[in-house]
Amino acid sequence: MAHHRHGTAPPTRWEETVTGDDWDFYVARFDGLVANGDDLEGEARFIDALAPRGARILDGGAGTGRVAAALTRMGHLAIGVDRDAGLLAHARANHPGVPYLTCDLLELDAGVLADEGFDGPFDVVALPGNVLVYVAPGTEREVLRAAYTLLASGGRLALGFATDREYAVGDLDADLTAVGFVLEHRFATWHLDPWVDGAPWQVSVARRRPD
Repeated sequence: MAHHRHGTAPPTRWEETVTGDDWDFYVARFDGLVANGDDLEGEARFIDALAPRGARILDGGAGTGRVAAALTRMGHLAIGVDRDAGLLAHARANHPGVPYLTCDLLELDAGVLADEGFDGPFDVVALPGNVLVYVAPGTEREVLRAAYTLLASGGRLALGFATDREYAVGDLDADLTAVGFVLEHRFATWHLDPWVDGAPWQVSVARRRPD
């Protein structure tokens, strides 16, 4: 069953400032990186290291599907979720056998996932690739709250984004605390470079408090 649930969700920064209805350049960019042999699995390796073997992992804002596909190859039960049906059509064509669900992250809940055969909580929820700084302005905390509710007790959230955006690291820390997450790690890259104030990128790992 395919869900297309974003009729009530506000337009995202991604739609308003980057792509509109035209994301061909984005797809072409990643196709070119793949053809060039560039490493596009740094995020997936990071997420894999956080997870038990055969973990249940949600790739939020999956886009062209590369992270969920890599995690699937690593032996995890991964699902990619994105509100852009066109991007996910590209993902399905390039990564057959990997489940992708068209749904806005604000509207993603256990019921929607159960309809797709994903019963029960996730061990890791990932929001790589600037996802949180491209959601609709003012909805960042609600996206994090949705992630929190989908995690198992003690489950982890991994997210990364560029730090030169409207939504800053201080905003993230306030929202994580408000939702109930405990920040465990912060790095300057997905390759574990140490975090320093002013770094151009941040990667954070936060944990849902054990029940």
